[in-house]
Amino acid sequence: MAETISWVATAATVLAALMTASNIGSRVTGYGFAVFTIGAVCWLVVGAITNQPALLWTNVALLAVDLFGVWRWLGRQVRVEEGARSAAEASEGRLSETLFPISLMTRAPVVADGVEVGRCVDAMAGYASGRVSYVVVSHGGVAAVGETLRRLPWGSARVEGEKLVVMLKRTEFEHLEELARDQWPAR
Repeated sequence: MAETISWVATAATVLAALMTASNIGSRVTGYGFAVFTIGAVCWLVVGAITNQPALLWTNVALLAVDLFGVWRWLGRQVRVEEGARSAAEASEGRLSETLFPISLMTRAPVVADGVEVGRCVDAMAGYASGRVSYVVVSHGGVAAVGETLRRLPWGSARVEGEKLVVMLKRTEFEHLEELARDQWPAR
């Protein structure tokens, strides 16, 4: 029985680590912590059945961390994102400018010619004006391995819901300035 439970714990722990390391949104990260919780409970049971106090107490501590992660990412963060989404929706159709959450610039899909060409990873904005100068887009690669970072001028893009639409042809997008990981332009 302990062996079967340990395999469930192993699978849950590996899956949860993949979910949280992927960094593809607060919901997935939160569910990753929920899966970590299942793994910790399984390891607790294995520690108790096999009389391994170190395994048991380590997973008591990890269970507390996992429950905090569930609260942080599925409780608090999802509510924050829903607040931002609510403000953006409420601003649509008003006389003033439509709003969008700046956090979108760290995760939104980037679309050119109706096809996803990358994902936002960050944006650079002016201190005094608050205006976005450019967006850094991850293009290509798998799980950030082999990706290219491109500088997308803010004037070449617009926000539509939860995505950033590039007002360039796909081939033009692929010729945008490539950025070194640690040296982005000041202007």
